[in-house]
Amino acid sequence: MLLVYTHKITPRLTYIFKHFFVRVLEMPVNFTTKVNEFVAHNGPKITYSKAPLGSEFFIRSHDLLFEQGINDVEINVIKWDEVPCFFSTSETSSIPFDIFAASFYLISRYEEYLPHVQDEHERFPFEESVAFKNGFIEKPIVDIWVYKFLEVLKEKFPKYNYTNRKFEIISTIDVDAAFAFKHKGVLRTLGGFINDLIHLKFVNIWNRIATILNFKADPFDTFNELLKIKKEHNVTTLFFFLIGDYTTFDKNISSSNIKFKSLIKSVGDYAKIGFHPSYFTLKNAEKLKKEKLRLEYIINTPVVFSRQHYLRLSIPETYQNLIDLDIQEDYTMGYAKAVGFRASTCTPFYFYDLDFEIQTPLKLFPFAFMDVTLKDAMKLSTKESLQKILDLKEEVKKVDGTFITLFHNETLSENERWFGWSAIYKQAVT
Repeated sequence: MLLVYTHKITPRLTYIFKHFFVRVLEMPVNFTTKVNEFVAHNGPKITYSKAPLGSEFFIRSHDLLFEQGINDVEINVIKWDEVPCFFSTSETSSIPFDIFAASFYLISRYEEYLPHVQDEHERFPFEESVAFKNGFIEKPIVDIWVYKFLEVLKEKFPKYNYTNRKFEIISTIDVDAAFAFKHKGVLRTLGGFINDLIHLKFVNIWNRIATILNFKADPFDTFNELLKIKKEHNVTTLFFFLIGDYTTFDKNISSSNIKFKSLIKSVGDYAKIGFHPSYFTLKNAEKLKKEKLRLEYIINTPVVFSRQHYLRLSIPETYQNLIDLDIQEDYTMGYAKAVGFRASTCTPFYFYDLDFEIQTPLKLFPFAFMDVTLKDAMKLSTKESLQKILDLKEEVKKVDGTFITLFHNETLSENERWFGWSAIYKQAVT
């Protein structure tokens, strides 16, 4: 067990130290404010305070973990060897920055509580983040810090029996549109034909007719292929079904459609089903609750994990609403217009609510990239997209983290828009 001496034990301090040591390094940790208890401890130990007690392993503390509420925090990025970091410390400190305060700042999403300009969907823009501004958005910098810190700790306490976690992959599939042409009702189908005619999409017209008449499979119905890959490669695969009412931003088929409900149930026989709250649930807690109950009625089991549609996330309100509905896991932590690590980590972590200064029971699973981001926001080619995915995967492998991918069922359709992406999906998740 690692013992930490500090002048004051706070919720922020215990939260980030437990994430750091228990969840990443799988090392038990305890805290004390008593000097004699610290001195008597025979195992690994560090002092986290303003001054060292003696010549022990010491990290000079920044004020952040001892404060409450949100304050304007100055960020000046320096280098620890070649790795960017901030909250620099004095020369007496064993490493050149307060690794715990910096990690807390990033993981708690402290900067998202500060005033910022929102994008067109009321989201926190990646351009506003410390990670983007300082060039480390595509690296799980907190995990990199942890592993560098571990090497220093091993030098100081070589006899301790350290353990290593294992690299994991989680494939997540957002089902915004279960079918391209089928089961959409007379009005939507007619509207689709008219739209194709106006834009001279004659191939689309033929595909629409052939699909509706059952001459060919619906291109978005890739669920059997996804489940086949899951089974053959033993991939943890989660499906998030959008079942909100039809709006400009929510275009799945009706949740009352028998074929749609049958699809959700059949997928649920082989994989876990999650909640994909519709666009306007961001500011409507009642609508959020209604949609969760709707999905639970279909699958006849409690829904315990979710991801926001359009990745619309307002911290802390979104998470507070999900906690109220007994959601245990959320997979929204990522950007729609940039790949990389929004919370600068590839380790699932519990949401710390800065409004109430508590660690909540809601566990956040940060994804590394979304298919649409690579294709539309970054405008990468198929080859460039694959390389970017493999680069991100390698970054996560280096720190034995959890590599979470975000694809859509339509991405495997191999239609004109997504030609070649079935192979990309297989290489990403296996």
